Amino acid sequence: MVTATRGMNILLVSPYDSTYRHGHSSFRRSVSYPALTLPTLAALVPEAFAAQVRVVDEGVQPLPPLDGVDLVGISCVTPSAPRAYEIAEEARRRGIPVVLGGPHPTLNPEEAAQHADSVVIGFAEETWPQLLSDLVETGRMQPLYRQEGPVELGGRPLPRRDVLDLSRYLRVPVIQASRGCPNTCTFCSIPAMWGRDFHARPVQEVVSEIQSIRSRRFLFLDPSLAENPRYALALFHALRPLGIRWAGLATIKLAEDPVLLKAAADCGCRGILVGFESISQESLGAIRKHFGNASAYLDAVKRFHDQGIAVLGTFVFGLDHEGPDVFERTARFVDEARIDLVRYSVFTPFPGTPAFQKLDAEGRILTRDWNLYNTENVVFRPQQMTPEQLQQGLEHAWRHTTSLRSIFTRVRFFKRLGWFTLAANLAFRFYARKAVLART
Repeated sequence: MVTATRGMNILLVSPYDSTYRHGHSSFRRSVSYPALTLPTLAALVPEAFAAQVRVVDEGVQPLPPLDGVDLVGISCVTPSAPRAYEIAEEARRRGIPVVLGGPHPTLNPEEAAQHADSVVIGFAEETWPQLLSDLVETGRMQPLYRQEGPVELGGRPLPRRDVLDLSRYLRVPVIQASRGCPNTCTFCSIPAMWGRDFHARPVQEVVSEIQSIRSRRFLFLDPSLAENPRYALALFHALRPLGIRWAGLATIKLAEDPVLLKAAADCGCRGILVGFESISQESLGAIRKHFGNASAYLDAVKRFHDQGIAVLGTFVFGLDHEGPDVFERTARFVDEARIDLVRYSVFTPFPGTPAFQKLDAEGRILTRDWNLYNTENVVFRPQQMTPEQLQQGLEHAWRHTTSLRSIFTRVRFFKRLGWFTLAANLAFRFYARKAVLART
């Protein structure tokens, strides 16, 4: 039994991984943004408990001593899971109860349970307060807490941004209007964790939160902000009078809806991250990205640019239908399309996703060292090339696209945000040379 009372000290931790670690990060601190998971958990602690909550993001700060801590909550993704388990074991040796949650524990609860007193699966809006109540009232937590039924995001407390040292991050506030995605891409953790449901906050609550923050610039962290066109259109119309500038994430579908695209631009959208993934239609079909149309990518980027929206395009290498020529072809396509900012990664089958299950059944998983599942290392055996060719090809694409020639070709094309995209490209150039190209 755990002794826990009102007024307890709670430590919430986001553990580091090999690419995001205080003093060792691949990205400079100034381009990191604060995730909302831990501030949201802090806000969900019932006021009646009078708990002291500390939040530590090991990507930007070291973990403090655990002295005086009554409960440790850790949220982790796959590459940070080994560090999460390390922190958990240290806390438990000290007699401190540990809760694990986040994408990796949600998809691998049996593994996570070996390192924690309790595991929270999926959303925590209802289960986290219930866990705390159980701990305070009975001294015990259930081994597993799972959100049952649909989650209601309306009427929830705002994330406690006061628990973060915001000076350690990009000076742009982050916000989230919705969660979930109705698509079924095989490598994505989102549908594996939450199904195909789309969960949205009331539009007016999003507007009120923005108005409460002193900033004219925002970053939306929604997995795909425009996935529900009706909701997105209502949100964009409500944002327009605020006079803000923002960036976010969306699928290629946004470019295919001229009304929604214009509404996004009119309400201040100046940048969109789009997961193109591959320039091969066959490869897109194989990962169930059926809504993607590779032949229309050039036109899609132009549509974004015509509306004054810069594009951060992401591509993955190593899909089953792609051979060693894919790296050069993709890098040249990026130049031709004048994509403003690009990030390449290795196709990574995160445990718990359909992609992992398929490759595991085929005996193609090379390692279960979760440290390596950071999208920069080859952790499976590709079908059309060797693991070495895949790793070298990733490096070739990065070298091409982060060359000054490629950068200035793409930045000069889109002058409205030229200085911003130039700075962002130079940051990615630093990242590539420190995290990827340093190996060669």
